[in-house]
Amino acid sequence: NNRKFEGFGTSFCWWANRLGYSDSLSEKAATLFYDKEKGLGLTVIRYNIGGGDDPTHNHITRTDSNMPGYAINPKYDGRSYTWDYNWNSDSNQRNVLLKSVAKNKDEIIVEAFSNSPPYFMTYSGCSTGNFDPGKDNLRSDAYPAFAKYLADVAEHFKTHWGVYFQSITPTNEPYTNFWGANSYKQEGCHFDQGESESKIIVELRKAIDQKGLKEMQISGTDETSIDTQITSFEKLSNEAKNIITRIDTHTYGGWKRDELRLLAENNHKNLWMSEVDGKGTEGTNAGEMGAAIWLANRIIGDLNGLRASAWVLWQVIDNHISYWGVAVADHDNDNIILTQKYYGFGQFSRYIRPGYTIIGSYNNSVAAYDNEGKKLVIVATNTAGSNKIVDFDLSTFTSVGYNVRVIRTSGSMSNGEHWAELTPLIPYGKGFNAELKANSITTF
Repeated sequence: NNRKFEGFGTSFCWWANRLGYSDSLSEKAATLFYDKEKGLGLTVIRYNIGGGDDPTHNHITRTDSNMPGYAINPKYDGRSYTWDYNWNSDSNQRNVLLKSVAKNKDEIIVEAFSNSPPYFMTYSGCSTGNFDPGKDNLRSDAYPAFAKYLADVAEHFKTHWGVYFQSITPTNEPYTNFWGANSYKQEGCHFDQGESESKIIVELRKAIDQKGLKEMQISGTDETSIDTQITSFEKLSNEAKNIITRIDTHTYGGWKRDELRLLAENNHKNLWMSEVDGKGTEGTNAGEMGAAIWLANRIIGDLNGLRASAWVLWQVIDNHISYWGVAVADHDNDNIILTQKYYGFGQFSRYIRPGYTIIGSYNNSVAAYDNEGKKLVIVATNTAGSNKIVDFDLSTFTSVGYNVRVIRTSGSMSNGEHWAELTPLIPYGKGFNAELKANSITTF
């Protein structure tokens, strides 16, 4: 595995759409999530190009997920689709995007992704899906039109807002039955494995190239399950396989991480874990650390199994009533409320930086090596209710330094540790012993 790590990140839909009306909240979010000195130091942004639903529809009732599209005044003459653009659309998400990119222009990567085509290109006339959620919703004659829409948006971002999408993906969890017409929740679009997924990838490459954006990568197919991602890639046409430079997978389901990693490596493709989150908790009577430890062990499992070059959280701010997200927006008081899960995420994102190489590790830990700085970073969790001593064996390294920096998150928001700098450890030669505090996440 020669992949260099590109960073940790988050999707911008839907939280940035909800928050971006406020310059103050947008600036606070940009600092908390993308500033590498004051915040998490994330380096990946997944920007959602909204399809936009029929303006007469009002069934999406979540306050954050009714994503505006850029296309207006659509016309269809039975052979071709035409439309105009409202480039003032989606100003909220874009506000947060531009403020975030400004925090670290040298390292931040932006990927564009689509949940659905514009409503007028769909069979149902609705951007939340087909009347049968198990069937394609992009009309059979609208593939070039949808590709042109995405390419037009990508070009406009580059020329007018100075944001170049490193990559663009036209589908999101496509081979599922999640996306039905008139849903209250969100935009979505089913694409069958094989011909349908291949066709939109090929058309998007044509449309992007016609804009002169030949360096822009196309990734895919962002399936919800690791195992589904394997079969979706395998069923792509040879032309589509050759177009995709990176496999993007979500890890909400499936177990075949090693198999997907090998599939990517054998096909000379990059690999991202491009979306996951959940309401899970781990630890032993861990309290506020429960969600943080769950997230940490998910990151550890994904990085060790996939050797992914990026790890992207679904939403850093979420309004689920549970443990989704790592922060909550207090709109009444113009504030962003952090959680231990936020600090748990930072135990990885602040210290495993772009350019590092992920190294296989075991026992609730992940390691990354900075070849330029000759530095090893290890993040370890302890899910037990008592402290434990761990021996880190570094015998395969040529040499080992003279001390080990220690940073830890544990306890609660009110009286716990938050990236607490502890007394450095002294190696015993080619290794070191460390005491892991109960229900903690520690970076060495």
